[in-house]
Amino acid sequence: QVQLVESGGGLVQPGGSLRLSCAGSGRSLGEYAIGWFRQAPGKEREGVSCISRSGRNTDYADAAKGRFTVSKDSAKNTVYLQMNSLKPEDTAVYFCAARSLRFDTSRCTIRPTTWYEYWGQGAQVTVSS
Repeated sequence: QVQLVESGGGLVQPGGSLRLSCAGSGRSLGEYAIGWFRQAPGKEREGVSCISRSGRNTDYADAAKGRFTVSKDSAKNTVYLQMNSLKPEDTAVYFCAARSLRFDTSRCTIRPTTWYEYWGQGAQVTVSS
């Protein structure tokens, strides 16, 4: 079973950047599709981005396209979410999640959230001037 820990959140001004990290332990993240999700106060958790086991396939929510980039560093057993041109509406708790896929190295999805099996505790991102 994999454990996930997010880091890199914080307070940033509109237009700024942050890079979130999702560090895995217990198992190699190479065995999992990884998703990034966020939940703002009073709203449902929504998918932001995902990356396949191989790292060759990614997907993004419309709100993230062109501004966010997901990547992975297998040597560090870590998946990243680079967020640029941040807006106040990006304010949320950001979670990474993992789904074990033994035979499928190309699949990931940003919905539904229930597709994922393991979740981190989340990292707060606040975009405000």
